[in-house]
Amino acid sequence: MKTSSFSRAFAGLLFVAALGGCASTHHQESTGEYLDDSVITTKVKAAILNDKIANGLDVNVETFKGVVQLSGFVKGASAHDKALELARSVRGVQSVKDDIVVR
Repeated sequence: MKTSSFSRAFAGLLFVAALGGCASTHHQESTGEYLDDSVITTKVKAAILNDKIANGLDVNVETFKGVVQLSGFVKGASAHDKALELARSVRGVQSVKDDIVVR
């Protein structure tokens, strides 16, 4: 009987510890956040590719906890502004970091 209680208690502690491993920290995303960020990145890239002005831009897109970082090079202020506008329009984007260089 004691072994059974001990086994249940140990299994419960193991379960709680496993759940804690899925939580996010300031510098690390949880599994759900990582998947959400992957979807946001894909949607921003698709928006840029599908736009007549922004299509063909050399812009890299990375997302961490809903913050999208755009980097790369564009020709002209209109392409720069359009890339930012498209990124901000994607659902789930919290903010956009602009590291785009206009040539």
